[in-house]
Amino acid sequence: MIEVSHLSRNFGTFRAVNDVNFSIPTGEIVGLLGPNGAGKSTTMRMITGFLKPSSGTITIDGKNIEDAAVAAKRKIGYMPEAAPLYAEMIVNDYLAYVARMQGQDPEIKVPHLCDVCGLKEVMHKNISELSRGYRQRVGLAHALMNDPEILILDEPTSGLDPNQIGEVRNLIKEIGKTRTVIISTHILGEVEMLCNRVLIITQGKLVADGPTEKIRERYGHSLSVRLTVAGCTPEELAEAVSFVTGVADVRSAEGEKIAGETQTASVTASVKGTVEIRKSLFRLAVANGWTIYELALQRNSLEEVFHALTTSESTDKQTPAVQKGNEK
Repeated sequence: MIEVSHLSRNFGTFRAVNDVNFSIPTGEIVGLLGPNGAGKSTTMRMITGFLKPSSGTITIDGKNIEDAAVAAKRKIGYMPEAAPLYAEMIVNDYLAYVARMQGQDPEIKVPHLCDVCGLKEVMHKNISELSRGYRQRVGLAHALMNDPEILILDEPTSGLDPNQIGEVRNLIKEIGKTRTVIISTHILGEVEMLCNRVLIITQGKLVADGPTEKIRERYGHSLSVRLTVAGCTPEELAEAVSFVTGVADVRSAEGEKIAGETQTASVTASVKGTVEIRKSLFRLAVANGWTIYELALQRNSLEEVFHALTTSESTDKQTPAVQKGNEK
């Protein structure tokens, strides 16, 4: 269990983290999101003990990380965005060195982590010769060396190609079955695939906390319908759709160019609750003689929620109640 209470960190007159509160029980995979400079990495570094808070407390399984630093840190594995590896060392030798430094038996731990992290093919290569994907795997093996209960990963797939990203994601999923994992990333799709809970930080403040579906429902409409037709202008389509029962909001959308059609229009209609509006939209198009090219149900994306919560206009409107939104 991680408990963060009224956590703040100042760098001179600049407050990078401002009164952040959250708790993470054992066994969750949590995504920590925010724009550049939001305070994500600073928060992670305070949880790991690399930085001292200016105010507030962090407890790991009930132990204050400042009062019982060694005991708390033994429960944590940390991989920063740029894993600090010794490039001139052979992978096997490096992991054996890390094992001895942490009081582990390299004869037992290194072969085990070689299997867990998929390093068999590179164990006898210099770290400097490895692709970024394999270096990330070595960094993960390092972070897992003391079999930590908590794993903290800062941008674990940054700079990887699509194949490497898939491999690292699968590895994190497997690791997350038995550990608490906190992942900081800019890839929102990654959070949706890996994490069962999201924390969003902007301008040093926590503005959202909860399961992905709850976040979608709370901040904006969880469902929408995209409609593309031929035979009317975008303005005509938007006005007509806005009068359909169950439609909460209508936005013009970019539509594909359809061969043979000179006049097409696309809109996205947000749905009130779980009302079914597709039948009404179909009948609307038929009644007006429009040709339907698309009528598709869409879920509100985490990207839209993220944008809404982290723009300066919306951030200024957030209330303390939003920051405490820790729904399960």
